[in-house]
Amino acid sequence: MSNVLNHADSDLQTSRINLADITANPAPLGLMGFGMTTVLLNLHNAGIFSLNSMILAMGICYGGLAQVLAGMMEWKKGNTFGTTAFTSYGFFWLSLVVLIVLPKFGLVEQPDPLAMVFYLAMWGIFTAVLFVGTLKLGRALQFVFASLTILFFLLALGDLLESETIKHIAGYEGIICGGAAIYAALAQVINEVYGRTVMPV
Repeated sequence: MSNVLNHADSDLQTSRINLADITANPAPLGLMGFGMTTVLLNLHNAGIFSLNSMILAMGICYGGLAQVLAGMMEWKKGNTFGTTAFTSYGFFWLSLVVLIVLPKFGLVEQPDPLAMVFYLAMWGIFTAVLFVGTLKLGRALQFVFASLTILFFLLALGDLLESETIKHIAGYEGIICGGAAIYAALAQVINEVYGRTVMPV
Protein backbone atom coordinates (compact mmCIF):
# COMPACT_ATOMS: atom_id res chain seq x y z
CA MET A 1 0.00 0.00 0.00
CA SER A 2 2.86 2.32 0.89
CA ASN A 3 4.51 1.70 -2.49
CA VAL A 4 1.24 2.54 -4.29
CA LEU A 5 0.88 5.81 -2.35
CA ASN A 6 4.51 6.75 -2.98
CA HIS A 7 4.10 6.04 -6.69
CA ALA A 8 0.92 8.14 -6.85
CA ASP A 9 2.63 10.98 -4.97
CA SER A 10 5.56 10.81 -7.37
CA ASP A 11 3.19 11.02 -10.35
CA LEU A 12 1.53 14.11 -8.86
CA GLN A 13 4.89 15.79 -8.36
CA THR A 14 6.12 15.11 -11.87
CA SER A 15 2.86 15.78 -13.75
CA ARG A 16 2.30 19.10 -15.50
CA ILE A 17 -0.85 20.97 -16.28
CA ASN A 18 -0.74 22.68 -19.66
CA LEU A 19 -3.16 25.59 -19.89
CA ALA A 20 -4.08 27.12 -23.22
CA ASP A 21 -3.09 30.78 -23.58
CA ILE A 22 -6.30 32.58 -24.49
CA THR A 23 -5.04 36.10 -23.73
CA ALA A 24 -4.96 38.72 -26.48
CA ASN A 25 -1.85 39.65 -28.45
CA PRO A 26 -0.37 42.78 -26.80
CA ALA A 27 2.06 43.56 -29.65
CA PRO A 28 -0.35 45.80 -31.63
CA LEU A 29 -0.89 47.98 -28.55
CA GLY A 30 2.85 48.38 -28.02
CA LEU A 31 3.54 49.03 -31.69
CA MET A 32 0.74 51.60 -31.93
CA GLY A 33 1.99 53.39 -28.82
CA PHE A 34 5.46 53.51 -30.31
CA GLY A 35 4.39 54.30 -33.87
CA MET A 36 1.95 57.12 -33.25
CA THR A 37 4.19 58.86 -30.72
CA THR A 38 7.20 58.50 -33.01
CA VAL A 39 5.34 60.04 -35.95
CA LEU A 40 4.18 63.00 -33.87
CA LEU A 41 7.60 63.71 -32.35
CA ASN A 42 9.28 63.50 -35.72
CA LEU A 43 6.79 65.86 -37.30
CA HIS A 44 8.32 68.29 -34.81
CA ASN A 45 11.87 67.16 -35.68
CA ALA A 46 11.08 67.75 -39.35
CA GLY A 47 10.24 71.35 -38.46
CA ILE A 48 6.49 71.14 -39.06
CA PHE A 49 5.47 72.36 -35.60
CA SER A 50 7.08 73.19 -32.27
CA LEU A 51 7.55 70.86 -29.32
CA ASN A 52 4.38 71.21 -27.24
CA SER A 53 2.16 69.56 -24.64
CA MET A 54 0.52 67.30 -27.26
CA ILE A 55 3.83 65.49 -27.86
CA LEU A 56 4.66 65.37 -24.16
CA ALA A 57 1.23 63.94 -23.33
CA MET A 58 1.61 61.27 -26.01
CA GLY A 59 5.10 60.51 -24.70
CA ILE A 60 3.77 59.91 -21.19
CA CYS A 61 0.47 58.19 -21.89
CA TYR A 62 0.69 56.26 -25.14
CA GLY A 63 4.36 56.03 -26.06
CA GLY A 64 5.27 55.57 -22.40
CA LEU A 65 2.65 53.90 -20.23
CA ALA A 66 0.88 51.94 -22.97
CA GLN A 67 4.17 50.40 -24.12
CA VAL A 68 5.18 49.49 -20.58
CA LEU A 69 1.80 47.79 -20.11
CA ALA A 70 2.27 45.95 -23.43
CA GLY A 71 5.70 44.84 -22.25
CA MET A 72 4.23 43.43 -19.03
CA MET A 73 1.60 41.58 -21.03
CA GLU A 74 4.34 40.15 -23.27
CA TRP A 75 6.11 38.99 -20.09
CA LYS A 76 2.95 37.14 -19.09
CA LYS A 77 3.02 35.39 -22.47
CA GLY A 78 6.68 34.42 -22.04
CA ASN A 79 7.93 36.65 -24.86
CA THR A 80 11.36 37.92 -23.80
CA PHE A 81 11.90 39.99 -26.96
CA GLY A 82 8.52 41.72 -26.66
CA THR A 83 8.98 42.32 -22.94
CA THR A 84 12.41 43.86 -23.41
CA ALA A 85 11.49 45.97 -26.44
CA PHE A 86 8.13 47.39 -25.35
CA THR A 87 9.11 48.01 -21.71
CA SER A 88 12.41 49.63 -22.70
CA TYR A 89 10.92 51.93 -25.35
CA GLY A 90 8.06 52.79 -23.01
CA PHE A 91 10.57 53.99 -20.46
CA PHE A 92 12.54 55.71 -23.23
CA TRP A 93 9.54 57.92 -23.92
CA LEU A 94 9.03 58.60 -20.21
CA SER A 95 12.72 59.45 -19.75
CA LEU A 96 12.63 61.75 -22.78
CA VAL A 97 9.69 63.66 -21.31
CA VAL A 98 11.52 63.91 -17.99
CA LEU A 99 14.61 65.26 -19.80
CA ILE A 100 12.45 67.98 -21.36
CA VAL A 101 10.24 68.85 -18.38
CA LEU A 102 12.57 68.81 -15.35
CA PRO A 103 14.78 71.70 -16.57
CA LYS A 104 11.67 73.82 -17.11
CA PHE A 105 10.95 73.53 -13.37
CA GLY A 106 14.52 74.49 -12.52
CA LEU A 107 15.17 71.11 -10.89
CA VAL A 108 18.09 70.13 -13.11
CA GLU A 109 20.19 71.70 -15.83
CA GLN A 110 19.25 71.31 -19.48
CA PRO A 111 21.33 68.45 -20.98
CA ASP A 112 24.02 69.76 -23.31
CA PRO A 113 24.22 68.48 -26.90
CA LEU A 114 27.06 66.05 -26.10
CA ALA A 115 25.03 64.43 -23.32
CA MET A 116 22.16 63.94 -25.77
CA VAL A 117 24.57 62.43 -28.29
CA PHE A 118 25.49 59.70 -25.81
CA TYR A 119 21.86 59.25 -24.74
CA LEU A 120 20.66 58.78 -28.31
CA ALA A 121 23.68 56.68 -29.31
CA MET A 122 23.06 54.25 -26.44
CA TRP A 123 19.49 53.79 -27.62
CA GLY A 124 20.78 53.33 -31.15
CA ILE A 125 23.14 50.55 -30.06
CA PHE A 126 20.36 48.87 -28.07
CA THR A 127 18.04 49.05 -31.07
CA ALA A 128 20.70 47.69 -33.43
CA VAL A 129 21.08 44.60 -31.24
CA LEU A 130 17.30 44.12 -31.14
CA PHE A 131 17.27 44.42 -34.92
CA VAL A 132 19.43 41.29 -35.05
CA GLY A 133 16.66 39.54 -33.14
CA THR A 134 14.06 40.61 -35.70
CA LEU A 135 15.92 38.66 -38.39
CA LYS A 136 14.04 35.64 -36.99
CA LEU A 137 10.76 37.56 -37.14
CA GLY A 138 8.67 39.23 -39.86
CA ARG A 139 9.79 41.73 -42.49
CA ALA A 140 7.64 44.51 -41.04
CA LEU A 141 9.40 44.35 -37.67
CA GLN A 142 12.77 44.16 -39.40
CA PHE A 143 11.99 47.41 -41.18
CA VAL A 144 10.77 49.09 -37.97
CA PHE A 145 13.91 48.23 -36.01
CA ALA A 146 16.30 48.95 -38.90
CA SER A 147 14.76 52.38 -39.50
CA LEU A 148 14.67 53.09 -35.75
CA THR A 149 18.37 52.29 -35.46
CA ILE A 150 19.07 54.77 -38.27
CA LEU A 151 16.81 57.34 -36.60
CA PHE A 152 18.64 57.23 -33.26
CA PHE A 153 22.04 57.62 -34.92
CA LEU A 154 20.81 60.43 -37.16
CA LEU A 155 19.45 62.29 -34.12
CA ALA A 156 22.74 61.70 -32.27
CA LEU A 157 24.68 62.99 -35.28
CA GLY A 158 22.40 66.03 -35.47
CA ASP A 159 23.18 66.88 -31.84
CA LEU A 160 26.89 66.15 -32.27
CA LEU A 161 27.19 68.53 -35.24
CA GLU A 162 24.40 70.80 -33.96
CA SER A 163 22.90 70.57 -37.44
CA GLU A 164 19.25 71.48 -37.95
CA THR A 165 19.44 70.00 -41.45
CA ILE A 166 20.37 66.55 -40.13
CA LYS A 167 17.66 66.79 -37.48
CA HIS A 168 15.09 67.61 -40.17
CA ILE A 169 16.27 64.62 -42.23
CA ALA A 170 15.98 62.49 -39.09
CA GLY A 171 12.45 63.82 -38.63
CA TYR A 172 11.30 62.61 -42.04
CA GLU A 173 13.05 59.27 -41.54
CA GLY A 174 11.34 59.00 -38.15
CA ILE A 175 7.93 59.58 -39.72
CA ILE A 176 8.60 56.60 -42.00
CA CYS A 177 9.75 54.50 -39.02
CA GLY A 178 6.66 55.38 -36.97
CA GLY A 179 4.40 54.77 -39.95
CA ALA A 180 5.94 51.31 -40.39
CA ALA A 181 5.22 50.49 -36.74
CA ILE A 182 1.60 51.62 -37.15
CA TYR A 183 1.29 49.40 -40.24
CA ALA A 184 2.78 46.41 -38.37
CA ALA A 185 0.33 46.95 -35.50
CA LEU A 186 -2.80 47.35 -37.59
CA ALA A 187 -1.80 44.45 -39.86
CA GLN A 188 -1.77 42.12 -36.86
CA VAL A 189 -5.19 43.37 -35.75
CA ILE A 190 -6.79 43.09 -39.20
CA ASN A 191 -5.22 39.70 -39.95
CA GLU A 192 -6.49 38.32 -36.64
CA VAL A 193 -9.99 39.69 -37.19
CA TYR A 194 -10.23 38.18 -40.69
CA GLY A 195 -8.41 34.97 -39.79
CA ARG A 196 -6.11 35.28 -42.80
CA THR A 197 -3.33 37.47 -44.16
CA VAL A 198 -4.97 40.65 -45.42
CA MET A 199 -1.96 42.89 -44.69
CA PRO A 200 1.36 41.05 -45.07
CA VAL A 201 3.89 41.44 -42.26
